[in-house]
Amino acid sequence: MNEIIVTDIAKQAAFLVLKLAAPMLIASLTVGLIVSILQTVTSIQEQTLTFVPKLIAVFLVLILFGNWILTNLKEFTIELFTNFGHYVDVL
Repeated sequence: MNEIIVTDIAKQAAFLVLKLAAPMLIASLTVGLIVSILQTVTSIQEQTLTFVPKLIAVFLVLILFGNWILTNLKEFTIELFTNFGHYVDVL
């Protein structure tokens, strides 16, 4: 296994992590921004107010995108195990 293969696998894994985490991060960011605007408008400065809506939003997104996330993880894992012989140098 040479450096090119290792960096390619690491690049694919990092991109997969970003792609799979994006829906939850975007939902959390959006809900946090909305709650922050509402806090500013109503002058409620409670720091813990954003926690529960963000948690609910992340769980809803996880329920909606869970199958897609698991499918992508499964495909990446199958690809790694299928190409394992190409990654290992045979003497």
